[in-house]
Amino acid sequence: MIRFDNFQVQYRSLKKDIDGAIGRVLARGWFILGKEVARFEEEFAAYIGTRYAVGVASGTEAIALSLMVLDIGPGCEVITTAMTAFPTITGILQAGAKPVVVDICEETGLIDVEQIEAKINKRTAAIVPVHLYGQSCDMERIETIAGKYRLPVVEDCAQSCGTTYEARRTGSLGRCGVFSFYPTKNLGAYGDAGAVTTNDQRLDGKLRRLRNYGQSDRYRHERFGLNSRLDEIQAALLRVKLKHLDAWNGKRRDIAASYRRRLRAVTCLRENPGSASNHHLFVVKSPARDRLLAHLLAHGVQALIHYPIPVHRQRAFPGQKRETLPASERFSRMVLSLPIYPELSERNLSRIIQVVNAFTV
Repeated sequence: MIRFDNFQVQYRSLKKDIDGAIGRVLARGWFILGKEVARFEEEFAAYIGTRYAVGVASGTEAIALSLMVLDIGPGCEVITTAMTAFPTITGILQAGAKPVVVDICEETGLIDVEQIEAKINKRTAAIVPVHLYGQSCDMERIETIAGKYRLPVVEDCAQSCGTTYEARRTGSLGRCGVFSFYPTKNLGAYGDAGAVTTNDQRLDGKLRRLRNYGQSDRYRHERFGLNSRLDEIQAALLRVKLKHLDAWNGKRRDIAASYRRRLRAVTCLRENPGSASNHHLFVVKSPARDRLLAHLLAHGVQALIHYPIPVHRQRAFPGQKRETLPASERFSRMVLSLPIYPELSERNLSRIIQVVNAFTV
């Protein structure tokens, strides 16, 4: 079976450095908000191109905290996309705000910028574009709309670590950028972890307080916060991996280019002009998606679906269930993710392409 991911191979290639980083934390005996977190925050901010980065416990809480420090909560609406992982919605709800979703562009899977303004009203407090599958949204147009209505933009970069838009990294384009370091991500921890990036000194200070129960000083709490701290072990191993991220993303781009050249039985997503994707996922479309998935599995190729249900059709979603978002609904019935990771061998890549091309609708 050609697996969708293979974390063991990556660990073996970095075993000495990762084991050493974890051992360093254990020997120091300081496990929360210590030197490793501080150094990772400095290094990650420099990588993204922002003044600040704040390590938190997950990408979901990165969204919630970003909205909270912007004073967005109950009574506020936040615009985002109907095609995303549900944690985007969870983060908005965790802040107390109401998510309002917009349909997508079927060729890219990204939020349809043309439809954003129609959702803006007096309760709208922010826009959360999702850089889905690793490709950047059209941030120039989104920022233009946001500026017109004086709305902050919080970039959901959970899948786009290392992606660039017009030569700037995602996470440096909005008021805040939110990142997930879930193990499957291009920069993955060995558990839950996340970060918020910003150029705003005031937001940086508020984020640091809110991630730690809202403490301004030890045992002094001036407002409600969360327990959402990046731990030292995760920070230490993320520091090791960050040094390799650009090389890993380069390998993903090579694999994606090979898929685009050689796949015939499916439709590849269109690449957005100005975006250099990190190819977190390689997603194709087929009108016979479920049969294609069964065909791949029968021939020893593991593929997955990201995502089979648009968020407005989820039972947990508060509202818009009766609204038809046709592009998202069609898209969700057709998409399939093929294996893509830096350690994928040329032999296995060729085998995947051979199996896909042997499929007939």
